[in-house]
Amino acid sequence: MSLVQLRSRGILDGTISAGDLATGVGGKVLQVVTANYSTEVSINSNTNTDTGLTASITPASTSNKILVLANHGLFVKLVGSAYGAVKLMRSSTDLVDLGNIPFTDLSGTGQIRFPTLSFMYLDSPNTTSSTTYKTQFRAISGTLYLQYQNNPSSITLIEIAG
Repeated sequence: MSLVQLRSRGILDGTISAGDLATGVGGKVLQVVTANYSTEVSINSNTNTDTGLTASITPASTSNKILVLANHGLFVKLVGSAYGAVKLMRSSTDLVDLGNIPFTDLSGTGQIRFPTLSFMYLDSPNTTSSTTYKTQFRAISGTLYLQYQNNPSSITLIEIAG
């Protein structure tokens, strides 16, 4: 079998930059910021509590969007069943509150370990200033442990051209 080589009409790898792409077309990924946090946090009250997971990004244009991806390692101690809630914040602004997440102990051990509790949110911050995103949790019942045994949680911010 012979080797077939495809020609790229003279374009070498790595020679196309974002500036070479069509202008005025949204959807380009402009920057990606990722942060990890691995200090264990115990939450046993119905008060929103910072998880320690935070990241900042500076959008290039007010029309750009930020896709937020968050992953938390979660461990729950409970009797029967429990409820928890996670909140995503942009600075001091509530973006989304995923309340009343049910946790049910089907094993009878009084504890549940989740490999990852993940969520995403597409935000339109309408700014070119540095913008900080963070997560908060609250335990409506039971006790939640985030970054349990120092397993890292992560947050990724992806700026998308508007």
